[in-house]
Amino acid sequence: MHVPYENLPGSVRMVEVAPRDGWQNLAEFIATPTKISLIKELAACGFTEIEVTSFVNPKAIPQLEDAAEVLAGFEPRPGLLRSALVPNRRGLEAALATSVDKLVFFISATETHNHRNLGCSRAASLAEIKEMRALIPAEKSCRVSLSNVFGCPYEGDVGYDAVSSMVESLVQAGISEITLCDTLGVAVPDQVYLYAAGLRESLPEIDFGLHLHDSCGRALACVMAGLQAGIDRFDTAAGGLGGCPFAPGAAGNLATEDLVSCLERMGIATGIEVSRLLACARRQADLVGARPSRMLAFTAGCEAAE
Repeated sequence: MHVPYENLPGSVRMVEVAPRDGWQNLAEFIATPTKISLIKELAACGFTEIEVTSFVNPKAIPQLEDAAEVLAGFEPRPGLLRSALVPNRRGLEAALATSVDKLVFFISATETHNHRNLGCSRAASLAEIKEMRALIPAEKSCRVSLSNVFGCPYEGDVGYDAVSSMVESLVQAGISEITLCDTLGVAVPDQVYLYAAGLRESLPEIDFGLHLHDSCGRALACVMAGLQAGIDRFDTAAGGLGGCPFAPGAAGNLATEDLVSCLERMGIATGIEVSRLLACARRQADLVGARPSRMLAFTAGCEAAE
């Protein structure tokens, strides 16, 4: 029988973002030792990168005010990149004072969201990213997360030309790793395929990834479109937690356990030990009082039926 998905990659790279994107909207503060414990449990699942925290203004995101302490408690380890989101020069200075392995800068594909999220124009953000890129020591790496690629809560649809122009500006600023983010969770598969395939064709030297929110229940379908376009790096959050404070209506991230279990059954290696991941996501859900992801709810139902 002919399989329509025969050209998919044999393996993918998973970036776990629950400790940063997943926890940033939680109203109740997670104690620093608990954060470190959960992050260490995630690391034991087999991830090669975990987005551990963000060096943002604590007044904006109180949950992440302990960024330096979390990194101090989660020591470097071989084969694992501990990354952190950095909004500006002040955040970069704080991050570089820690042992963080990778810096993640961000900018929006739309002007309005950039002003709401970063408090400045995209031109100003681009200039600052270029300056920050030059300040990173050789032993550390960086990437840029491009927000609202597939739709903006303030400006609506975002055209391919606008996204392509911003990506080209980032490349000119020296960025070689870019994540295309569906911050609002409104992407559809054909849009993801066209944008990802078009960008990869015009800029084959750039490492593109996808960051998908599941507001409309289409995230897994969009992953399939991304895989067909040649994307092999995905941001996900254990338990499906998350959401941007400056993207009204955005739901949580695609749940790591949902994607890992799907890809592994398709024969696409993730390097993640599913049983460990489910246990970690279950403990996280209990601690923060979150609704379980589809996979967690499914496995709990199966266990109850036995």
